[in-house]
Amino acid sequence: MKPMKTLLDLEEGMRIVMNAAQPIERTEQVVLLEAMGRVLAEEVYASMDVPPFARAAMDGYAVRAEDTFGAGNFSPRILELIEVIHAGESARLSVRPGSCIQVATGAPMPEDADAVVMVEDTELDGTTVRVYKPVYPQQHASRMGEDISQGSLVLQRGVRLDPSKIGVLAALGLQKVGVYQKPQVAVIPSGNEILMPGEVLSPGKIYDINSYTLSALISENGGHPHIFPIMKDTLESTISTIREALAYDLIVLSGGSSVGERDMMLEAVQRMGELKFHGIAVKPGKPTLCGIVEGHLLLGMPGYPTSCLTNGYGILAPALRKMARLSQRALASLKAPMSRRYTSTIGRHQYLPVRLDGGEVVPVFKESGAITSMADAEGYIEIPANVDLLEKGEVVAVLLF
Repeated sequence: MKPMKTLLDLEEGMRIVMNAAQPIERTEQVVLLEAMGRVLAEEVYASMDVPPFARAAMDGYAVRAEDTFGAGNFSPRILELIEVIHAGESARLSVRPGSCIQVATGAPMPEDADAVVMVEDTELDGTTVRVYKPVYPQQHASRMGEDISQGSLVLQRGVRLDPSKIGVLAALGLQKVGVYQKPQVAVIPSGNEILMPGEVLSPGKIYDINSYTLSALISENGGHPHIFPIMKDTLESTISTIREALAYDLIVLSGGSSVGERDMMLEAVQRMGELKFHGIAVKPGKPTLCGIVEGHLLLGMPGYPTSCLTNGYGILAPALRKMARLSQRALASLKAPMSRRYTSTIGRHQYLPVRLDGGEVVPVFKESGAITSMADAEGYIEIPANVDLLEKGEVVAVLLF
């Protein structure tokens, strides 16, 4: 048995982990349809004007604006319709004084036209168009390059690509874009007692939960998980598996970091690299380990599902987002009163899973081994290490998932 004699406070533990997590430098080219959520690795300058031509912004009639001046409900201006064009077509004629060309939204502006009269403000009679409302120059018309001018910086390196930014890239005619690669994360389950989902359970066996909750969390926070086969509880297997995992950017193990006589992770990390800490003053999730092996950050997460996922949110996700060059996620929060008294553990920072019921905060934590402690939660509250009691009716801040 290897008891945890001292526990590191959460703030210091996070400082160590975040200092060890370094942004990925590798880049790759991806097609636009795969670029959502990725981080841009290059500055994008416009190679063209957008739009590449002056275009109509409304359905109606392209005109010389001065030909409509003075138009009103009882004194319309009369124009001659000389041509009809649609989006994707160009006018063959130019708009001479006293004439107009019918245009659709997005159609190129005809030569010598400087405005568009909306169809709602006109009346068509054969080739005669009555205009009942004047327009001013450039009204309902977009100039060439009005959206993006050629040569301008449109997207900066380091921005996260969302639908609107991908739209900008498409507007410039780009098929691919350079992005930073996602952190590749080795997810290593351990324990002779766990089986992969789908296998037949035998007495004393349970299904692996942590590999799947952690992999989902990793994907949600910019990483790419790789689940390893279940690692056996031997020192040789632990060392061999960690050595294989050094091909990845981040190593995350679940289980094997507690104080049981068969837990080999601590000894393996000490032999292979530098142990940063083992045991952190947080509840749930005390048996968390951090080490550096050949320059790779290694996190040993607790085996109990709620402890593992809680520290996944609190420790793994921030480190991973830094590696993926994503901004730290700010959870939405609200304040509400406690539905009942709750006793915490003095000296340990607690993440307490909760749900909201009738405007009150209801703790749903069962035990560290119950994954429904998190599945039933809508968020969590943080109880500082120097607080051991929350009274019924006390207002607390709930961070929503």
